[in-house]
Amino acid sequence: MKVRFLEVARQELDEAIFFHDAQAPGLGKAFLGEILATLDLIRRYPTGWHPLSAETRRCRLRRFPYGLIYHADDAEILIIAVAHLHRRPDYWRDRLKDDQE
Repeated sequence: MKVRFLEVARQELDEAIFFHDAQAPGLGKAFLGEILATLDLIRRYPTGWHPLSAETRRCRLRRFPYGLIYHADDAEILIIAVAHLHRRPDYWRDRLKDDQE
């Protein structure tokens, strides 16, 4: 199944990798590895995680306090946000509407 990131979600991913790398050498790489493992789980079980609305779900990372907010249909998984779970929990809610316009 194809995975696509909204541009703003791609920027969040890049910023989080940079932030973690600044904290400790190799931590950004570990964060990216966790993201890739989480994407693999979502591909295998797209409906397996907590629904946040009728259209979106959240899959939490195991090691880091982040979640991937996504929408899945038969053709693709759309990553809406790479969300830090301890900050502004609903900041991403308008993104799916913006992508569909």
